[in-house]
Amino acid sequence: MDDQNRNLLLATALSFVVILVWFLVFPPPEQAPGATDSDGQPIEQVDAGSDDLAPPTEDGLDPSGTASGTGEPAAPSEEAPEAPRIAIETPSIVGSINTLGGRFDDLSLSNYTEELDPDSPLVELLSPVGGDTPYYSVHGWLSGAGDVDVPGDSTVWEIEDGETLTPDQPITLSWDNGNGLIFRKTISVDDKYMFTIDQTVENTTEDTIRLQPYGQVRRHGQPDSRPFFILHEGVVRMSDGELEEIDYDDLPDVIAEESRIEVTENGWLGFTDKYWMTTLIPAPGTAFRSVAREVNGIFLTESVFPAVEVAPGQTATNESLLFAGAKEWETIRDYQASGIDRFIDSIDWGWFFFLTKPIFAVLHFLNQLIGNMGWSIILLTVIIKGVLFPLSYKSYSSMAKMKELQPEMEKLKERAGDDRQKLQQGMMELYKKNKVNPASGCLPILLQIPIFFSLYKVIFVTLELRHAPWIGWIRDLSAPDPSSILNLFGLLPYDTPDPGSIFFIVSLGILPILLGISMFLQQKLNPAPPDPTQRMIFAWMPWVFMFMLGSFASGLVLYWITNNTITFLQQYLIMRSHGYKPDILGNIRGKPADAAKK
Repeated sequence: MDDQNRNLLLATALSFVVILVWFLVFPPPEQAPGATDSDGQPIEQVDAGSDDLAPPTEDGLDPSGTASGTGEPAAPSEEAPEAPRIAIETPSIVGSINTLGGRFDDLSLSNYTEELDPDSPLVELLSPVGGDTPYYSVHGWLSGAGDVDVPGDSTVWEIEDGETLTPDQPITLSWDNGNGLIFRKTISVDDKYMFTIDQTVENTTEDTIRLQPYGQVRRHGQPDSRPFFILHEGVVRMSDGELEEIDYDDLPDVIAEESRIEVTENGWLGFTDKYWMTTLIPAPGTAFRSVAREVNGIFLTESVFPAVEVAPGQTATNESLLFAGAKEWETIRDYQASGIDRFIDSIDWGWFFFLTKPIFAVLHFLNQLIGNMGWSIILLTVIIKGVLFPLSYKSYSSMAKMKELQPEMEKLKERAGDDRQKLQQGMMELYKKNKVNPASGCLPILLQIPIFFSLYKVIFVTLELRHAPWIGWIRDLSAPDPSSILNLFGLLPYDTPDPGSIFFIVSLGILPILLGISMFLQQKLNPAPPDPTQRMIFAWMPWVFMFMLGSFASGLVLYWITNNTITFLQQYLIMRSHGYKPDILGNIRGKPADAAKK
């Protein structure tokens, strides 16, 4: 098999691999499933405070969550009475805390809008019961005896201290059960997304009481988002150094024993979206029970702490953290540095984490240096090509030597005739004599595949690429090129097809077209093969990839264009250094390989 056929088979095989991975990683959009019961039937919205929603108990402790002391926790429904709210104002978040249950159920992110338009609404992270998508966090106590009243979801807390929660001003809530127990919550917040909840219970009775603190995040139904194989959304938790990710669809199938993990020292758990996250974080070094489950369409994550005994005249205290905000790499990294174990892994780095983490770290550094994520991607590509240059040089040098050996290989074929074994032995001797490795040309291509998918992962999941502009019409590098050939790139007064339309695939923007041209020129460094079938396959490949990658994020297409351009220049210069001058214009005109040789 000559090198042209070998290159054809290699290129075809790699193309099929890329196409196969494309359909695995980016399946067709599915209708987001509604909440279902265990039989798969739709369910009505249930009371978030039903018995099944109480945190799991320990050593016979029974949950009690109402001021009436019935032992049956009940969350506010749409008919629940209104209660005062405490405003939250920080540089990063706005919202309020509901004194009804002391719940975090109203939170928006000040620095992020739903759409690219600056007048678009802020991203809403947490929302109260009674809305379309209730999503909130509660913290409280479980009772060790049925006759002990503890605050629950229907408890209206009094504002003991503070009016507005700010980084400089914490607030304190209190509730007296009327039977000798006084409960307090002191809530503080930093200038980012971390809340600190200090819970205390003061025992003024003559009896020792037994209580168990807990924290909980509740989410009614799945978020309305398009599922991606490459992206995890659902439960994420760290338990003594072990990371676990559970999709929403898989949570109902998790048995009780597997849903509970006894954490001895460090851990955290919560719900993660593509860019946002709500996470319960016990104080580092604290033992707790980590629980993730689903009850009647309501998804729950819980941190349940060991029971404490409070003697008469004594006060018990529990401290925990709540992260509710954007998954900013630098912010998450700083929280990890402050003691939260492996918190950076709350970002979905994927299978190639050993590549995605350093790639993003370099990209983030370049963006801090340059101030433009598009130019940072271009410079990152130059760095990657520089790191791989020794392999590329060896590959292109080997290819140039292979071309120098073409006359001798033709003579060898004539002497061998139909004796394939003799031909193979002669070729191996020829390669060995001239120190040529015919497989060396494959290595740079194989290395590009994991780098390509790692960079796509970085661009797809990291918040820093969201709504990041480059130049002119590219205002969001995490989205496809918004220009379209169908309206002559904005010259005609016609709207382009929506991404969900069947015509979107032919609505090519400027970047995808430049990608196809760069692949076409790179291909024309070599003459077209003499076989008509081979010529046709090679001729179609750049344009097939152009349509395939046209709907990718602009940042990834920009990387691929830069990569192709640098590869073209490297290969051209290395070929010239070995005495071979590529006839690019002749190759574009379709001159077959045998004609070029003559």
